[in-house]
Amino acid sequence: MCGRYAASRGPEDLVEAFGIEKWEPEETLAPDWNVAPTKEVHVVLDRPLKDASHPRPVRQLRTLKWGLVPSWAKNPDGAARMINARSETLHEKPSFRRPFAQRRCIVPADGYYEWVTAHDERQLEVEGKKKRARKQPYFVQPSDGSVFAMAGIYEFWRDRTLPDEHPLAWWVTCSVITTEAETGPLGVAPAEGPRSLAEIHPRMPLMLTPDRWDAWLDPANTDTEGSLRELLAPPPGGLMRAYPVSTAVSNVRNNGPELPAELAAPEEGTLF
Repeated sequence: MCGRYAASRGPEDLVEAFGIEKWEPEETLAPDWNVAPTKEVHVVLDRPLKDASHPRPVRQLRTLKWGLVPSWAKNPDGAARMINARSETLHEKPSFRRPFAQRRCIVPADGYYEWVTAHDERQLEVEGKKKRARKQPYFVQPSDGSVFAMAGIYEFWRDRTLPDEHPLAWWVTCSVITTEAETGPLGVAPAEGPRSLAEIHPRMPLMLTPDRWDAWLDPANTDTEGSLRELLAPPPGGLMRAYPVSTAVSNVRNNGPELPAELAAPEEGTLF
């Protein structure tokens, strides 16, 4: 899954990385090293500009809320539960199938956090027993330090309790698409601990390599049974690295560049 990630790159970096044509300076977000559900996040999308003289899609950097609210929802209360969408069922789930066909985006990140669940603890979770207290968080990022382009979808929701002219009448929200975690060796593995992403967690955000960006963002492509499904294939193996970080990241109130800093070894008392 993806429940927390880091996003410290500014608009200028993202404009260069993704070829952004349009972004509004007032939508600029501060660097965030502990992005949590329901926060506002930067996304990259291709969409015609409102009131433009031409209908062509324009690549934009937009600020959306993380946690998708379906267009048909009566209220936004379930947004925090809709931060992820499974790649295997995108085309059939009522909440996701329309945005998968028409409204796809990229959620740029430095990398994501995941908490290791050891084998014995997984068994306790399966049996519904109490979880142990401390898990070791890991930070996962492209091994070459490039932007982590997470596949996403977005949707519009109208708050019917507000008048049309109200600035909050429309919500634009998004989900990060997840896939099965890689079982092959990491591109750069920690000195001790997990040797693959699957040993950290069975799911991971779907990373889009640059050769897939244009096709994924193209709103003219609505082929959910063909070419779009092909884009959901996991990227080549060995592109990622993972390393232990401080358990301070487990508290959403903590936020700073020290959170994704690499530890030499897992913290004492945490699990692997």
